[in-house]
Amino acid sequence: MSKRVLFIQGGGNGGYKADVQMVTSLQAALSTGYQVHYPQMLADETAPDFAPQWLRQISEQVAAAKDGLILAGHSLGASLLIKYLSENTVKTRIAGVFLVAPPFWNGDADWVQPLKLQEGFAERLPGDIPLFFYQCRDDEVVPFDHFTRYRQQLPRAVFRELASGGHQLNDDLSVVAADIKELTVYKNE
Repeated sequence: MSKRVLFIQGGGNGGYKADVQMVTSLQAALSTGYQVHYPQMLADETAPDFAPQWLRQISEQVAAAKDGLILAGHSLGASLLIKYLSENTVKTRIAGVFLVAPPFWNGDADWVQPLKLQEGFAERLPGDIPLFFYQCRDDEVVPFDHFTRYRQQLPRAVFRELASGGHQLNDDLSVVAADIKELTVYKNE
């Protein structure tokens, strides 16, 4: 039986299409034994309620999955996975969470408020779920200090700092796949 990976896309105009190569890379690197599910998030990102729409879709995908689900996401999708996990009781057992270049939303702009993590979010995340973060130093979209903020808030997580690859990690998620394959090693530490 294949292990299931739910991958949540990044945002922006064409975010789903832009991340297809990343997802293809992840599936190829995982090869047999894993199935990467890549649903398209359907929400108008210009609407004030787009974040709750994405969170509802993530919730539906997770609820429909079997125990042992592996969560992965890129950029906006990665940040919303952290938000979802820190603000909801999840009944499906999550095997691990793998986040590529998630923004750490901040500021006072109205549009960013629904994206921001709640105060104390780190304490509300399930402590038994391994968390992995990945970001390239040359990310041209999400500033590298966002990675540093997550590292300060979540010292128990694993952080993979990559020298280059930009925001899309050169569409090569082999480093993520290697960590997913080693998941049982981390869970037994």
